[in-house]
Amino acid sequence: MTALPSSKKPKRRWLPYVIAALVIALIALGLQPQPAPVETARAVIGPLRATVSEEGKTRIRQRYVVSAPVSGQLRRISFKPGAAVEAGVTVVAIIDPLPASPLDARNRALAEARRISAITLLEKSHNSHELAKSELRRIGQMYEAKTISPQDLESAQMRENAAAREVASAEGALRQVEAELAEVTPTDAAIKTDPVAVKATASGSILHVFQESSRAVSQGTPLLEIGDPTDLEVVVEMLSRDGAALVPGAKVELEQWGGATPLEGKVRLVEPAAFTKISALGVEEQRVNVVVDITTPIEQRRTLGDNFRVEAHIVAWENDHVLQLPSSGIFRRATDWAAFVVRHGRAELIPVKAGRSSGTAIQVESGLAEGDEVILYPGDRVKDGQRVKPMQVTR
Repeated sequence: MTALPSSKKPKRRWLPYVIAALVIALIALGLQPQPAPVETARAVIGPLRATVSEEGKTRIRQRYVVSAPVSGQLRRISFKPGAAVEAGVTVVAIIDPLPASPLDARNRALAEARRISAITLLEKSHNSHELAKSELRRIGQMYEAKTISPQDLESAQMRENAAAREVASAEGALRQVEAELAEVTPTDAAIKTDPVAVKATASGSILHVFQESSRAVSQGTPLLEIGDPTDLEVVVEMLSRDGAALVPGAKVELEQWGGATPLEGKVRLVEPAAFTKISALGVEEQRVNVVVDITTPIEQRRTLGDNFRVEAHIVAWENDHVLQLPSSGIFRRATDWAAFVVRHGRAELIPVKAGRSSGTAIQVESGLAEGDEVILYPGDRVKDGQRVKPMQVTR
């Protein structure tokens, strides 16, 4: 009987090895670090401006304080803040001068005592002067006889001049006391002088009324303040190092003043003297006042008044053709600046030279080119040569 040939196929002994190699490859692939997701931005060329932002206050350029020209009884002032006045025409206040009053018994007795003392002092001064004149004549004769030196003659002349000045002083004191004792009769005291009309010293509007009610005032008492509310300027307090970088004529944008659109202005003056101010954190700061002229027409800012708060953005530098990127794309590395650039799927550390900053964007003077993709907010999670995967590109 003839044996039939076997139908079994040859065994595939290589298959387990292939499967094992595939498993090992999958494990190695799974253990390989995954690309870190990062946010990136492109370096672009465009306009950039560096600004200094601080709070400021408006103030009227020229202010005038009207004071009482005489002492007396001030009548009630009827004007209110905002009232229009004309220089030399509008009567803003009326003062009734106080009439003279006679001395009472006690004050008259004191004045009489001062008069007697002044008369005695005057007599004593006259006697001293006569003695000095006699001495000067005698020494003059001795000097002509050449029996004394010129210094003795000069000393005598000085004593005579001093005695003459004492006489003049004593006569003035006596006249003053006699003026106090001048008889003032009740009829004279009752005579009323004419009221004094106080007129506006400048044209504009009344800003403040210091003395509204009727009261007795002395000469020089401030009554009210006048100014032109359309003639405004802005005073901005800033750190002295920021003020030193500004020049007259620099552009200014005024925001948060209450209107829908920002106001325009320009720097007129950086005051030459700074002052020390304590910040809210208790730190001493050297600050300087920067005076800004508002160039926006008055028709667009009629509601803006004196001592109003504004937010000032002063342009310290600007350029229309600057290579720039977001400020979060660069960081300090030792004493220099650096950035991570995405190239071939990996982060590459590049040293850069930074220039001006607008706060959100910064100028790149060297190290990067237009179109380079830079990692934002790298922190400690991004290393040089690390694989990265951009998740969002900021234009």
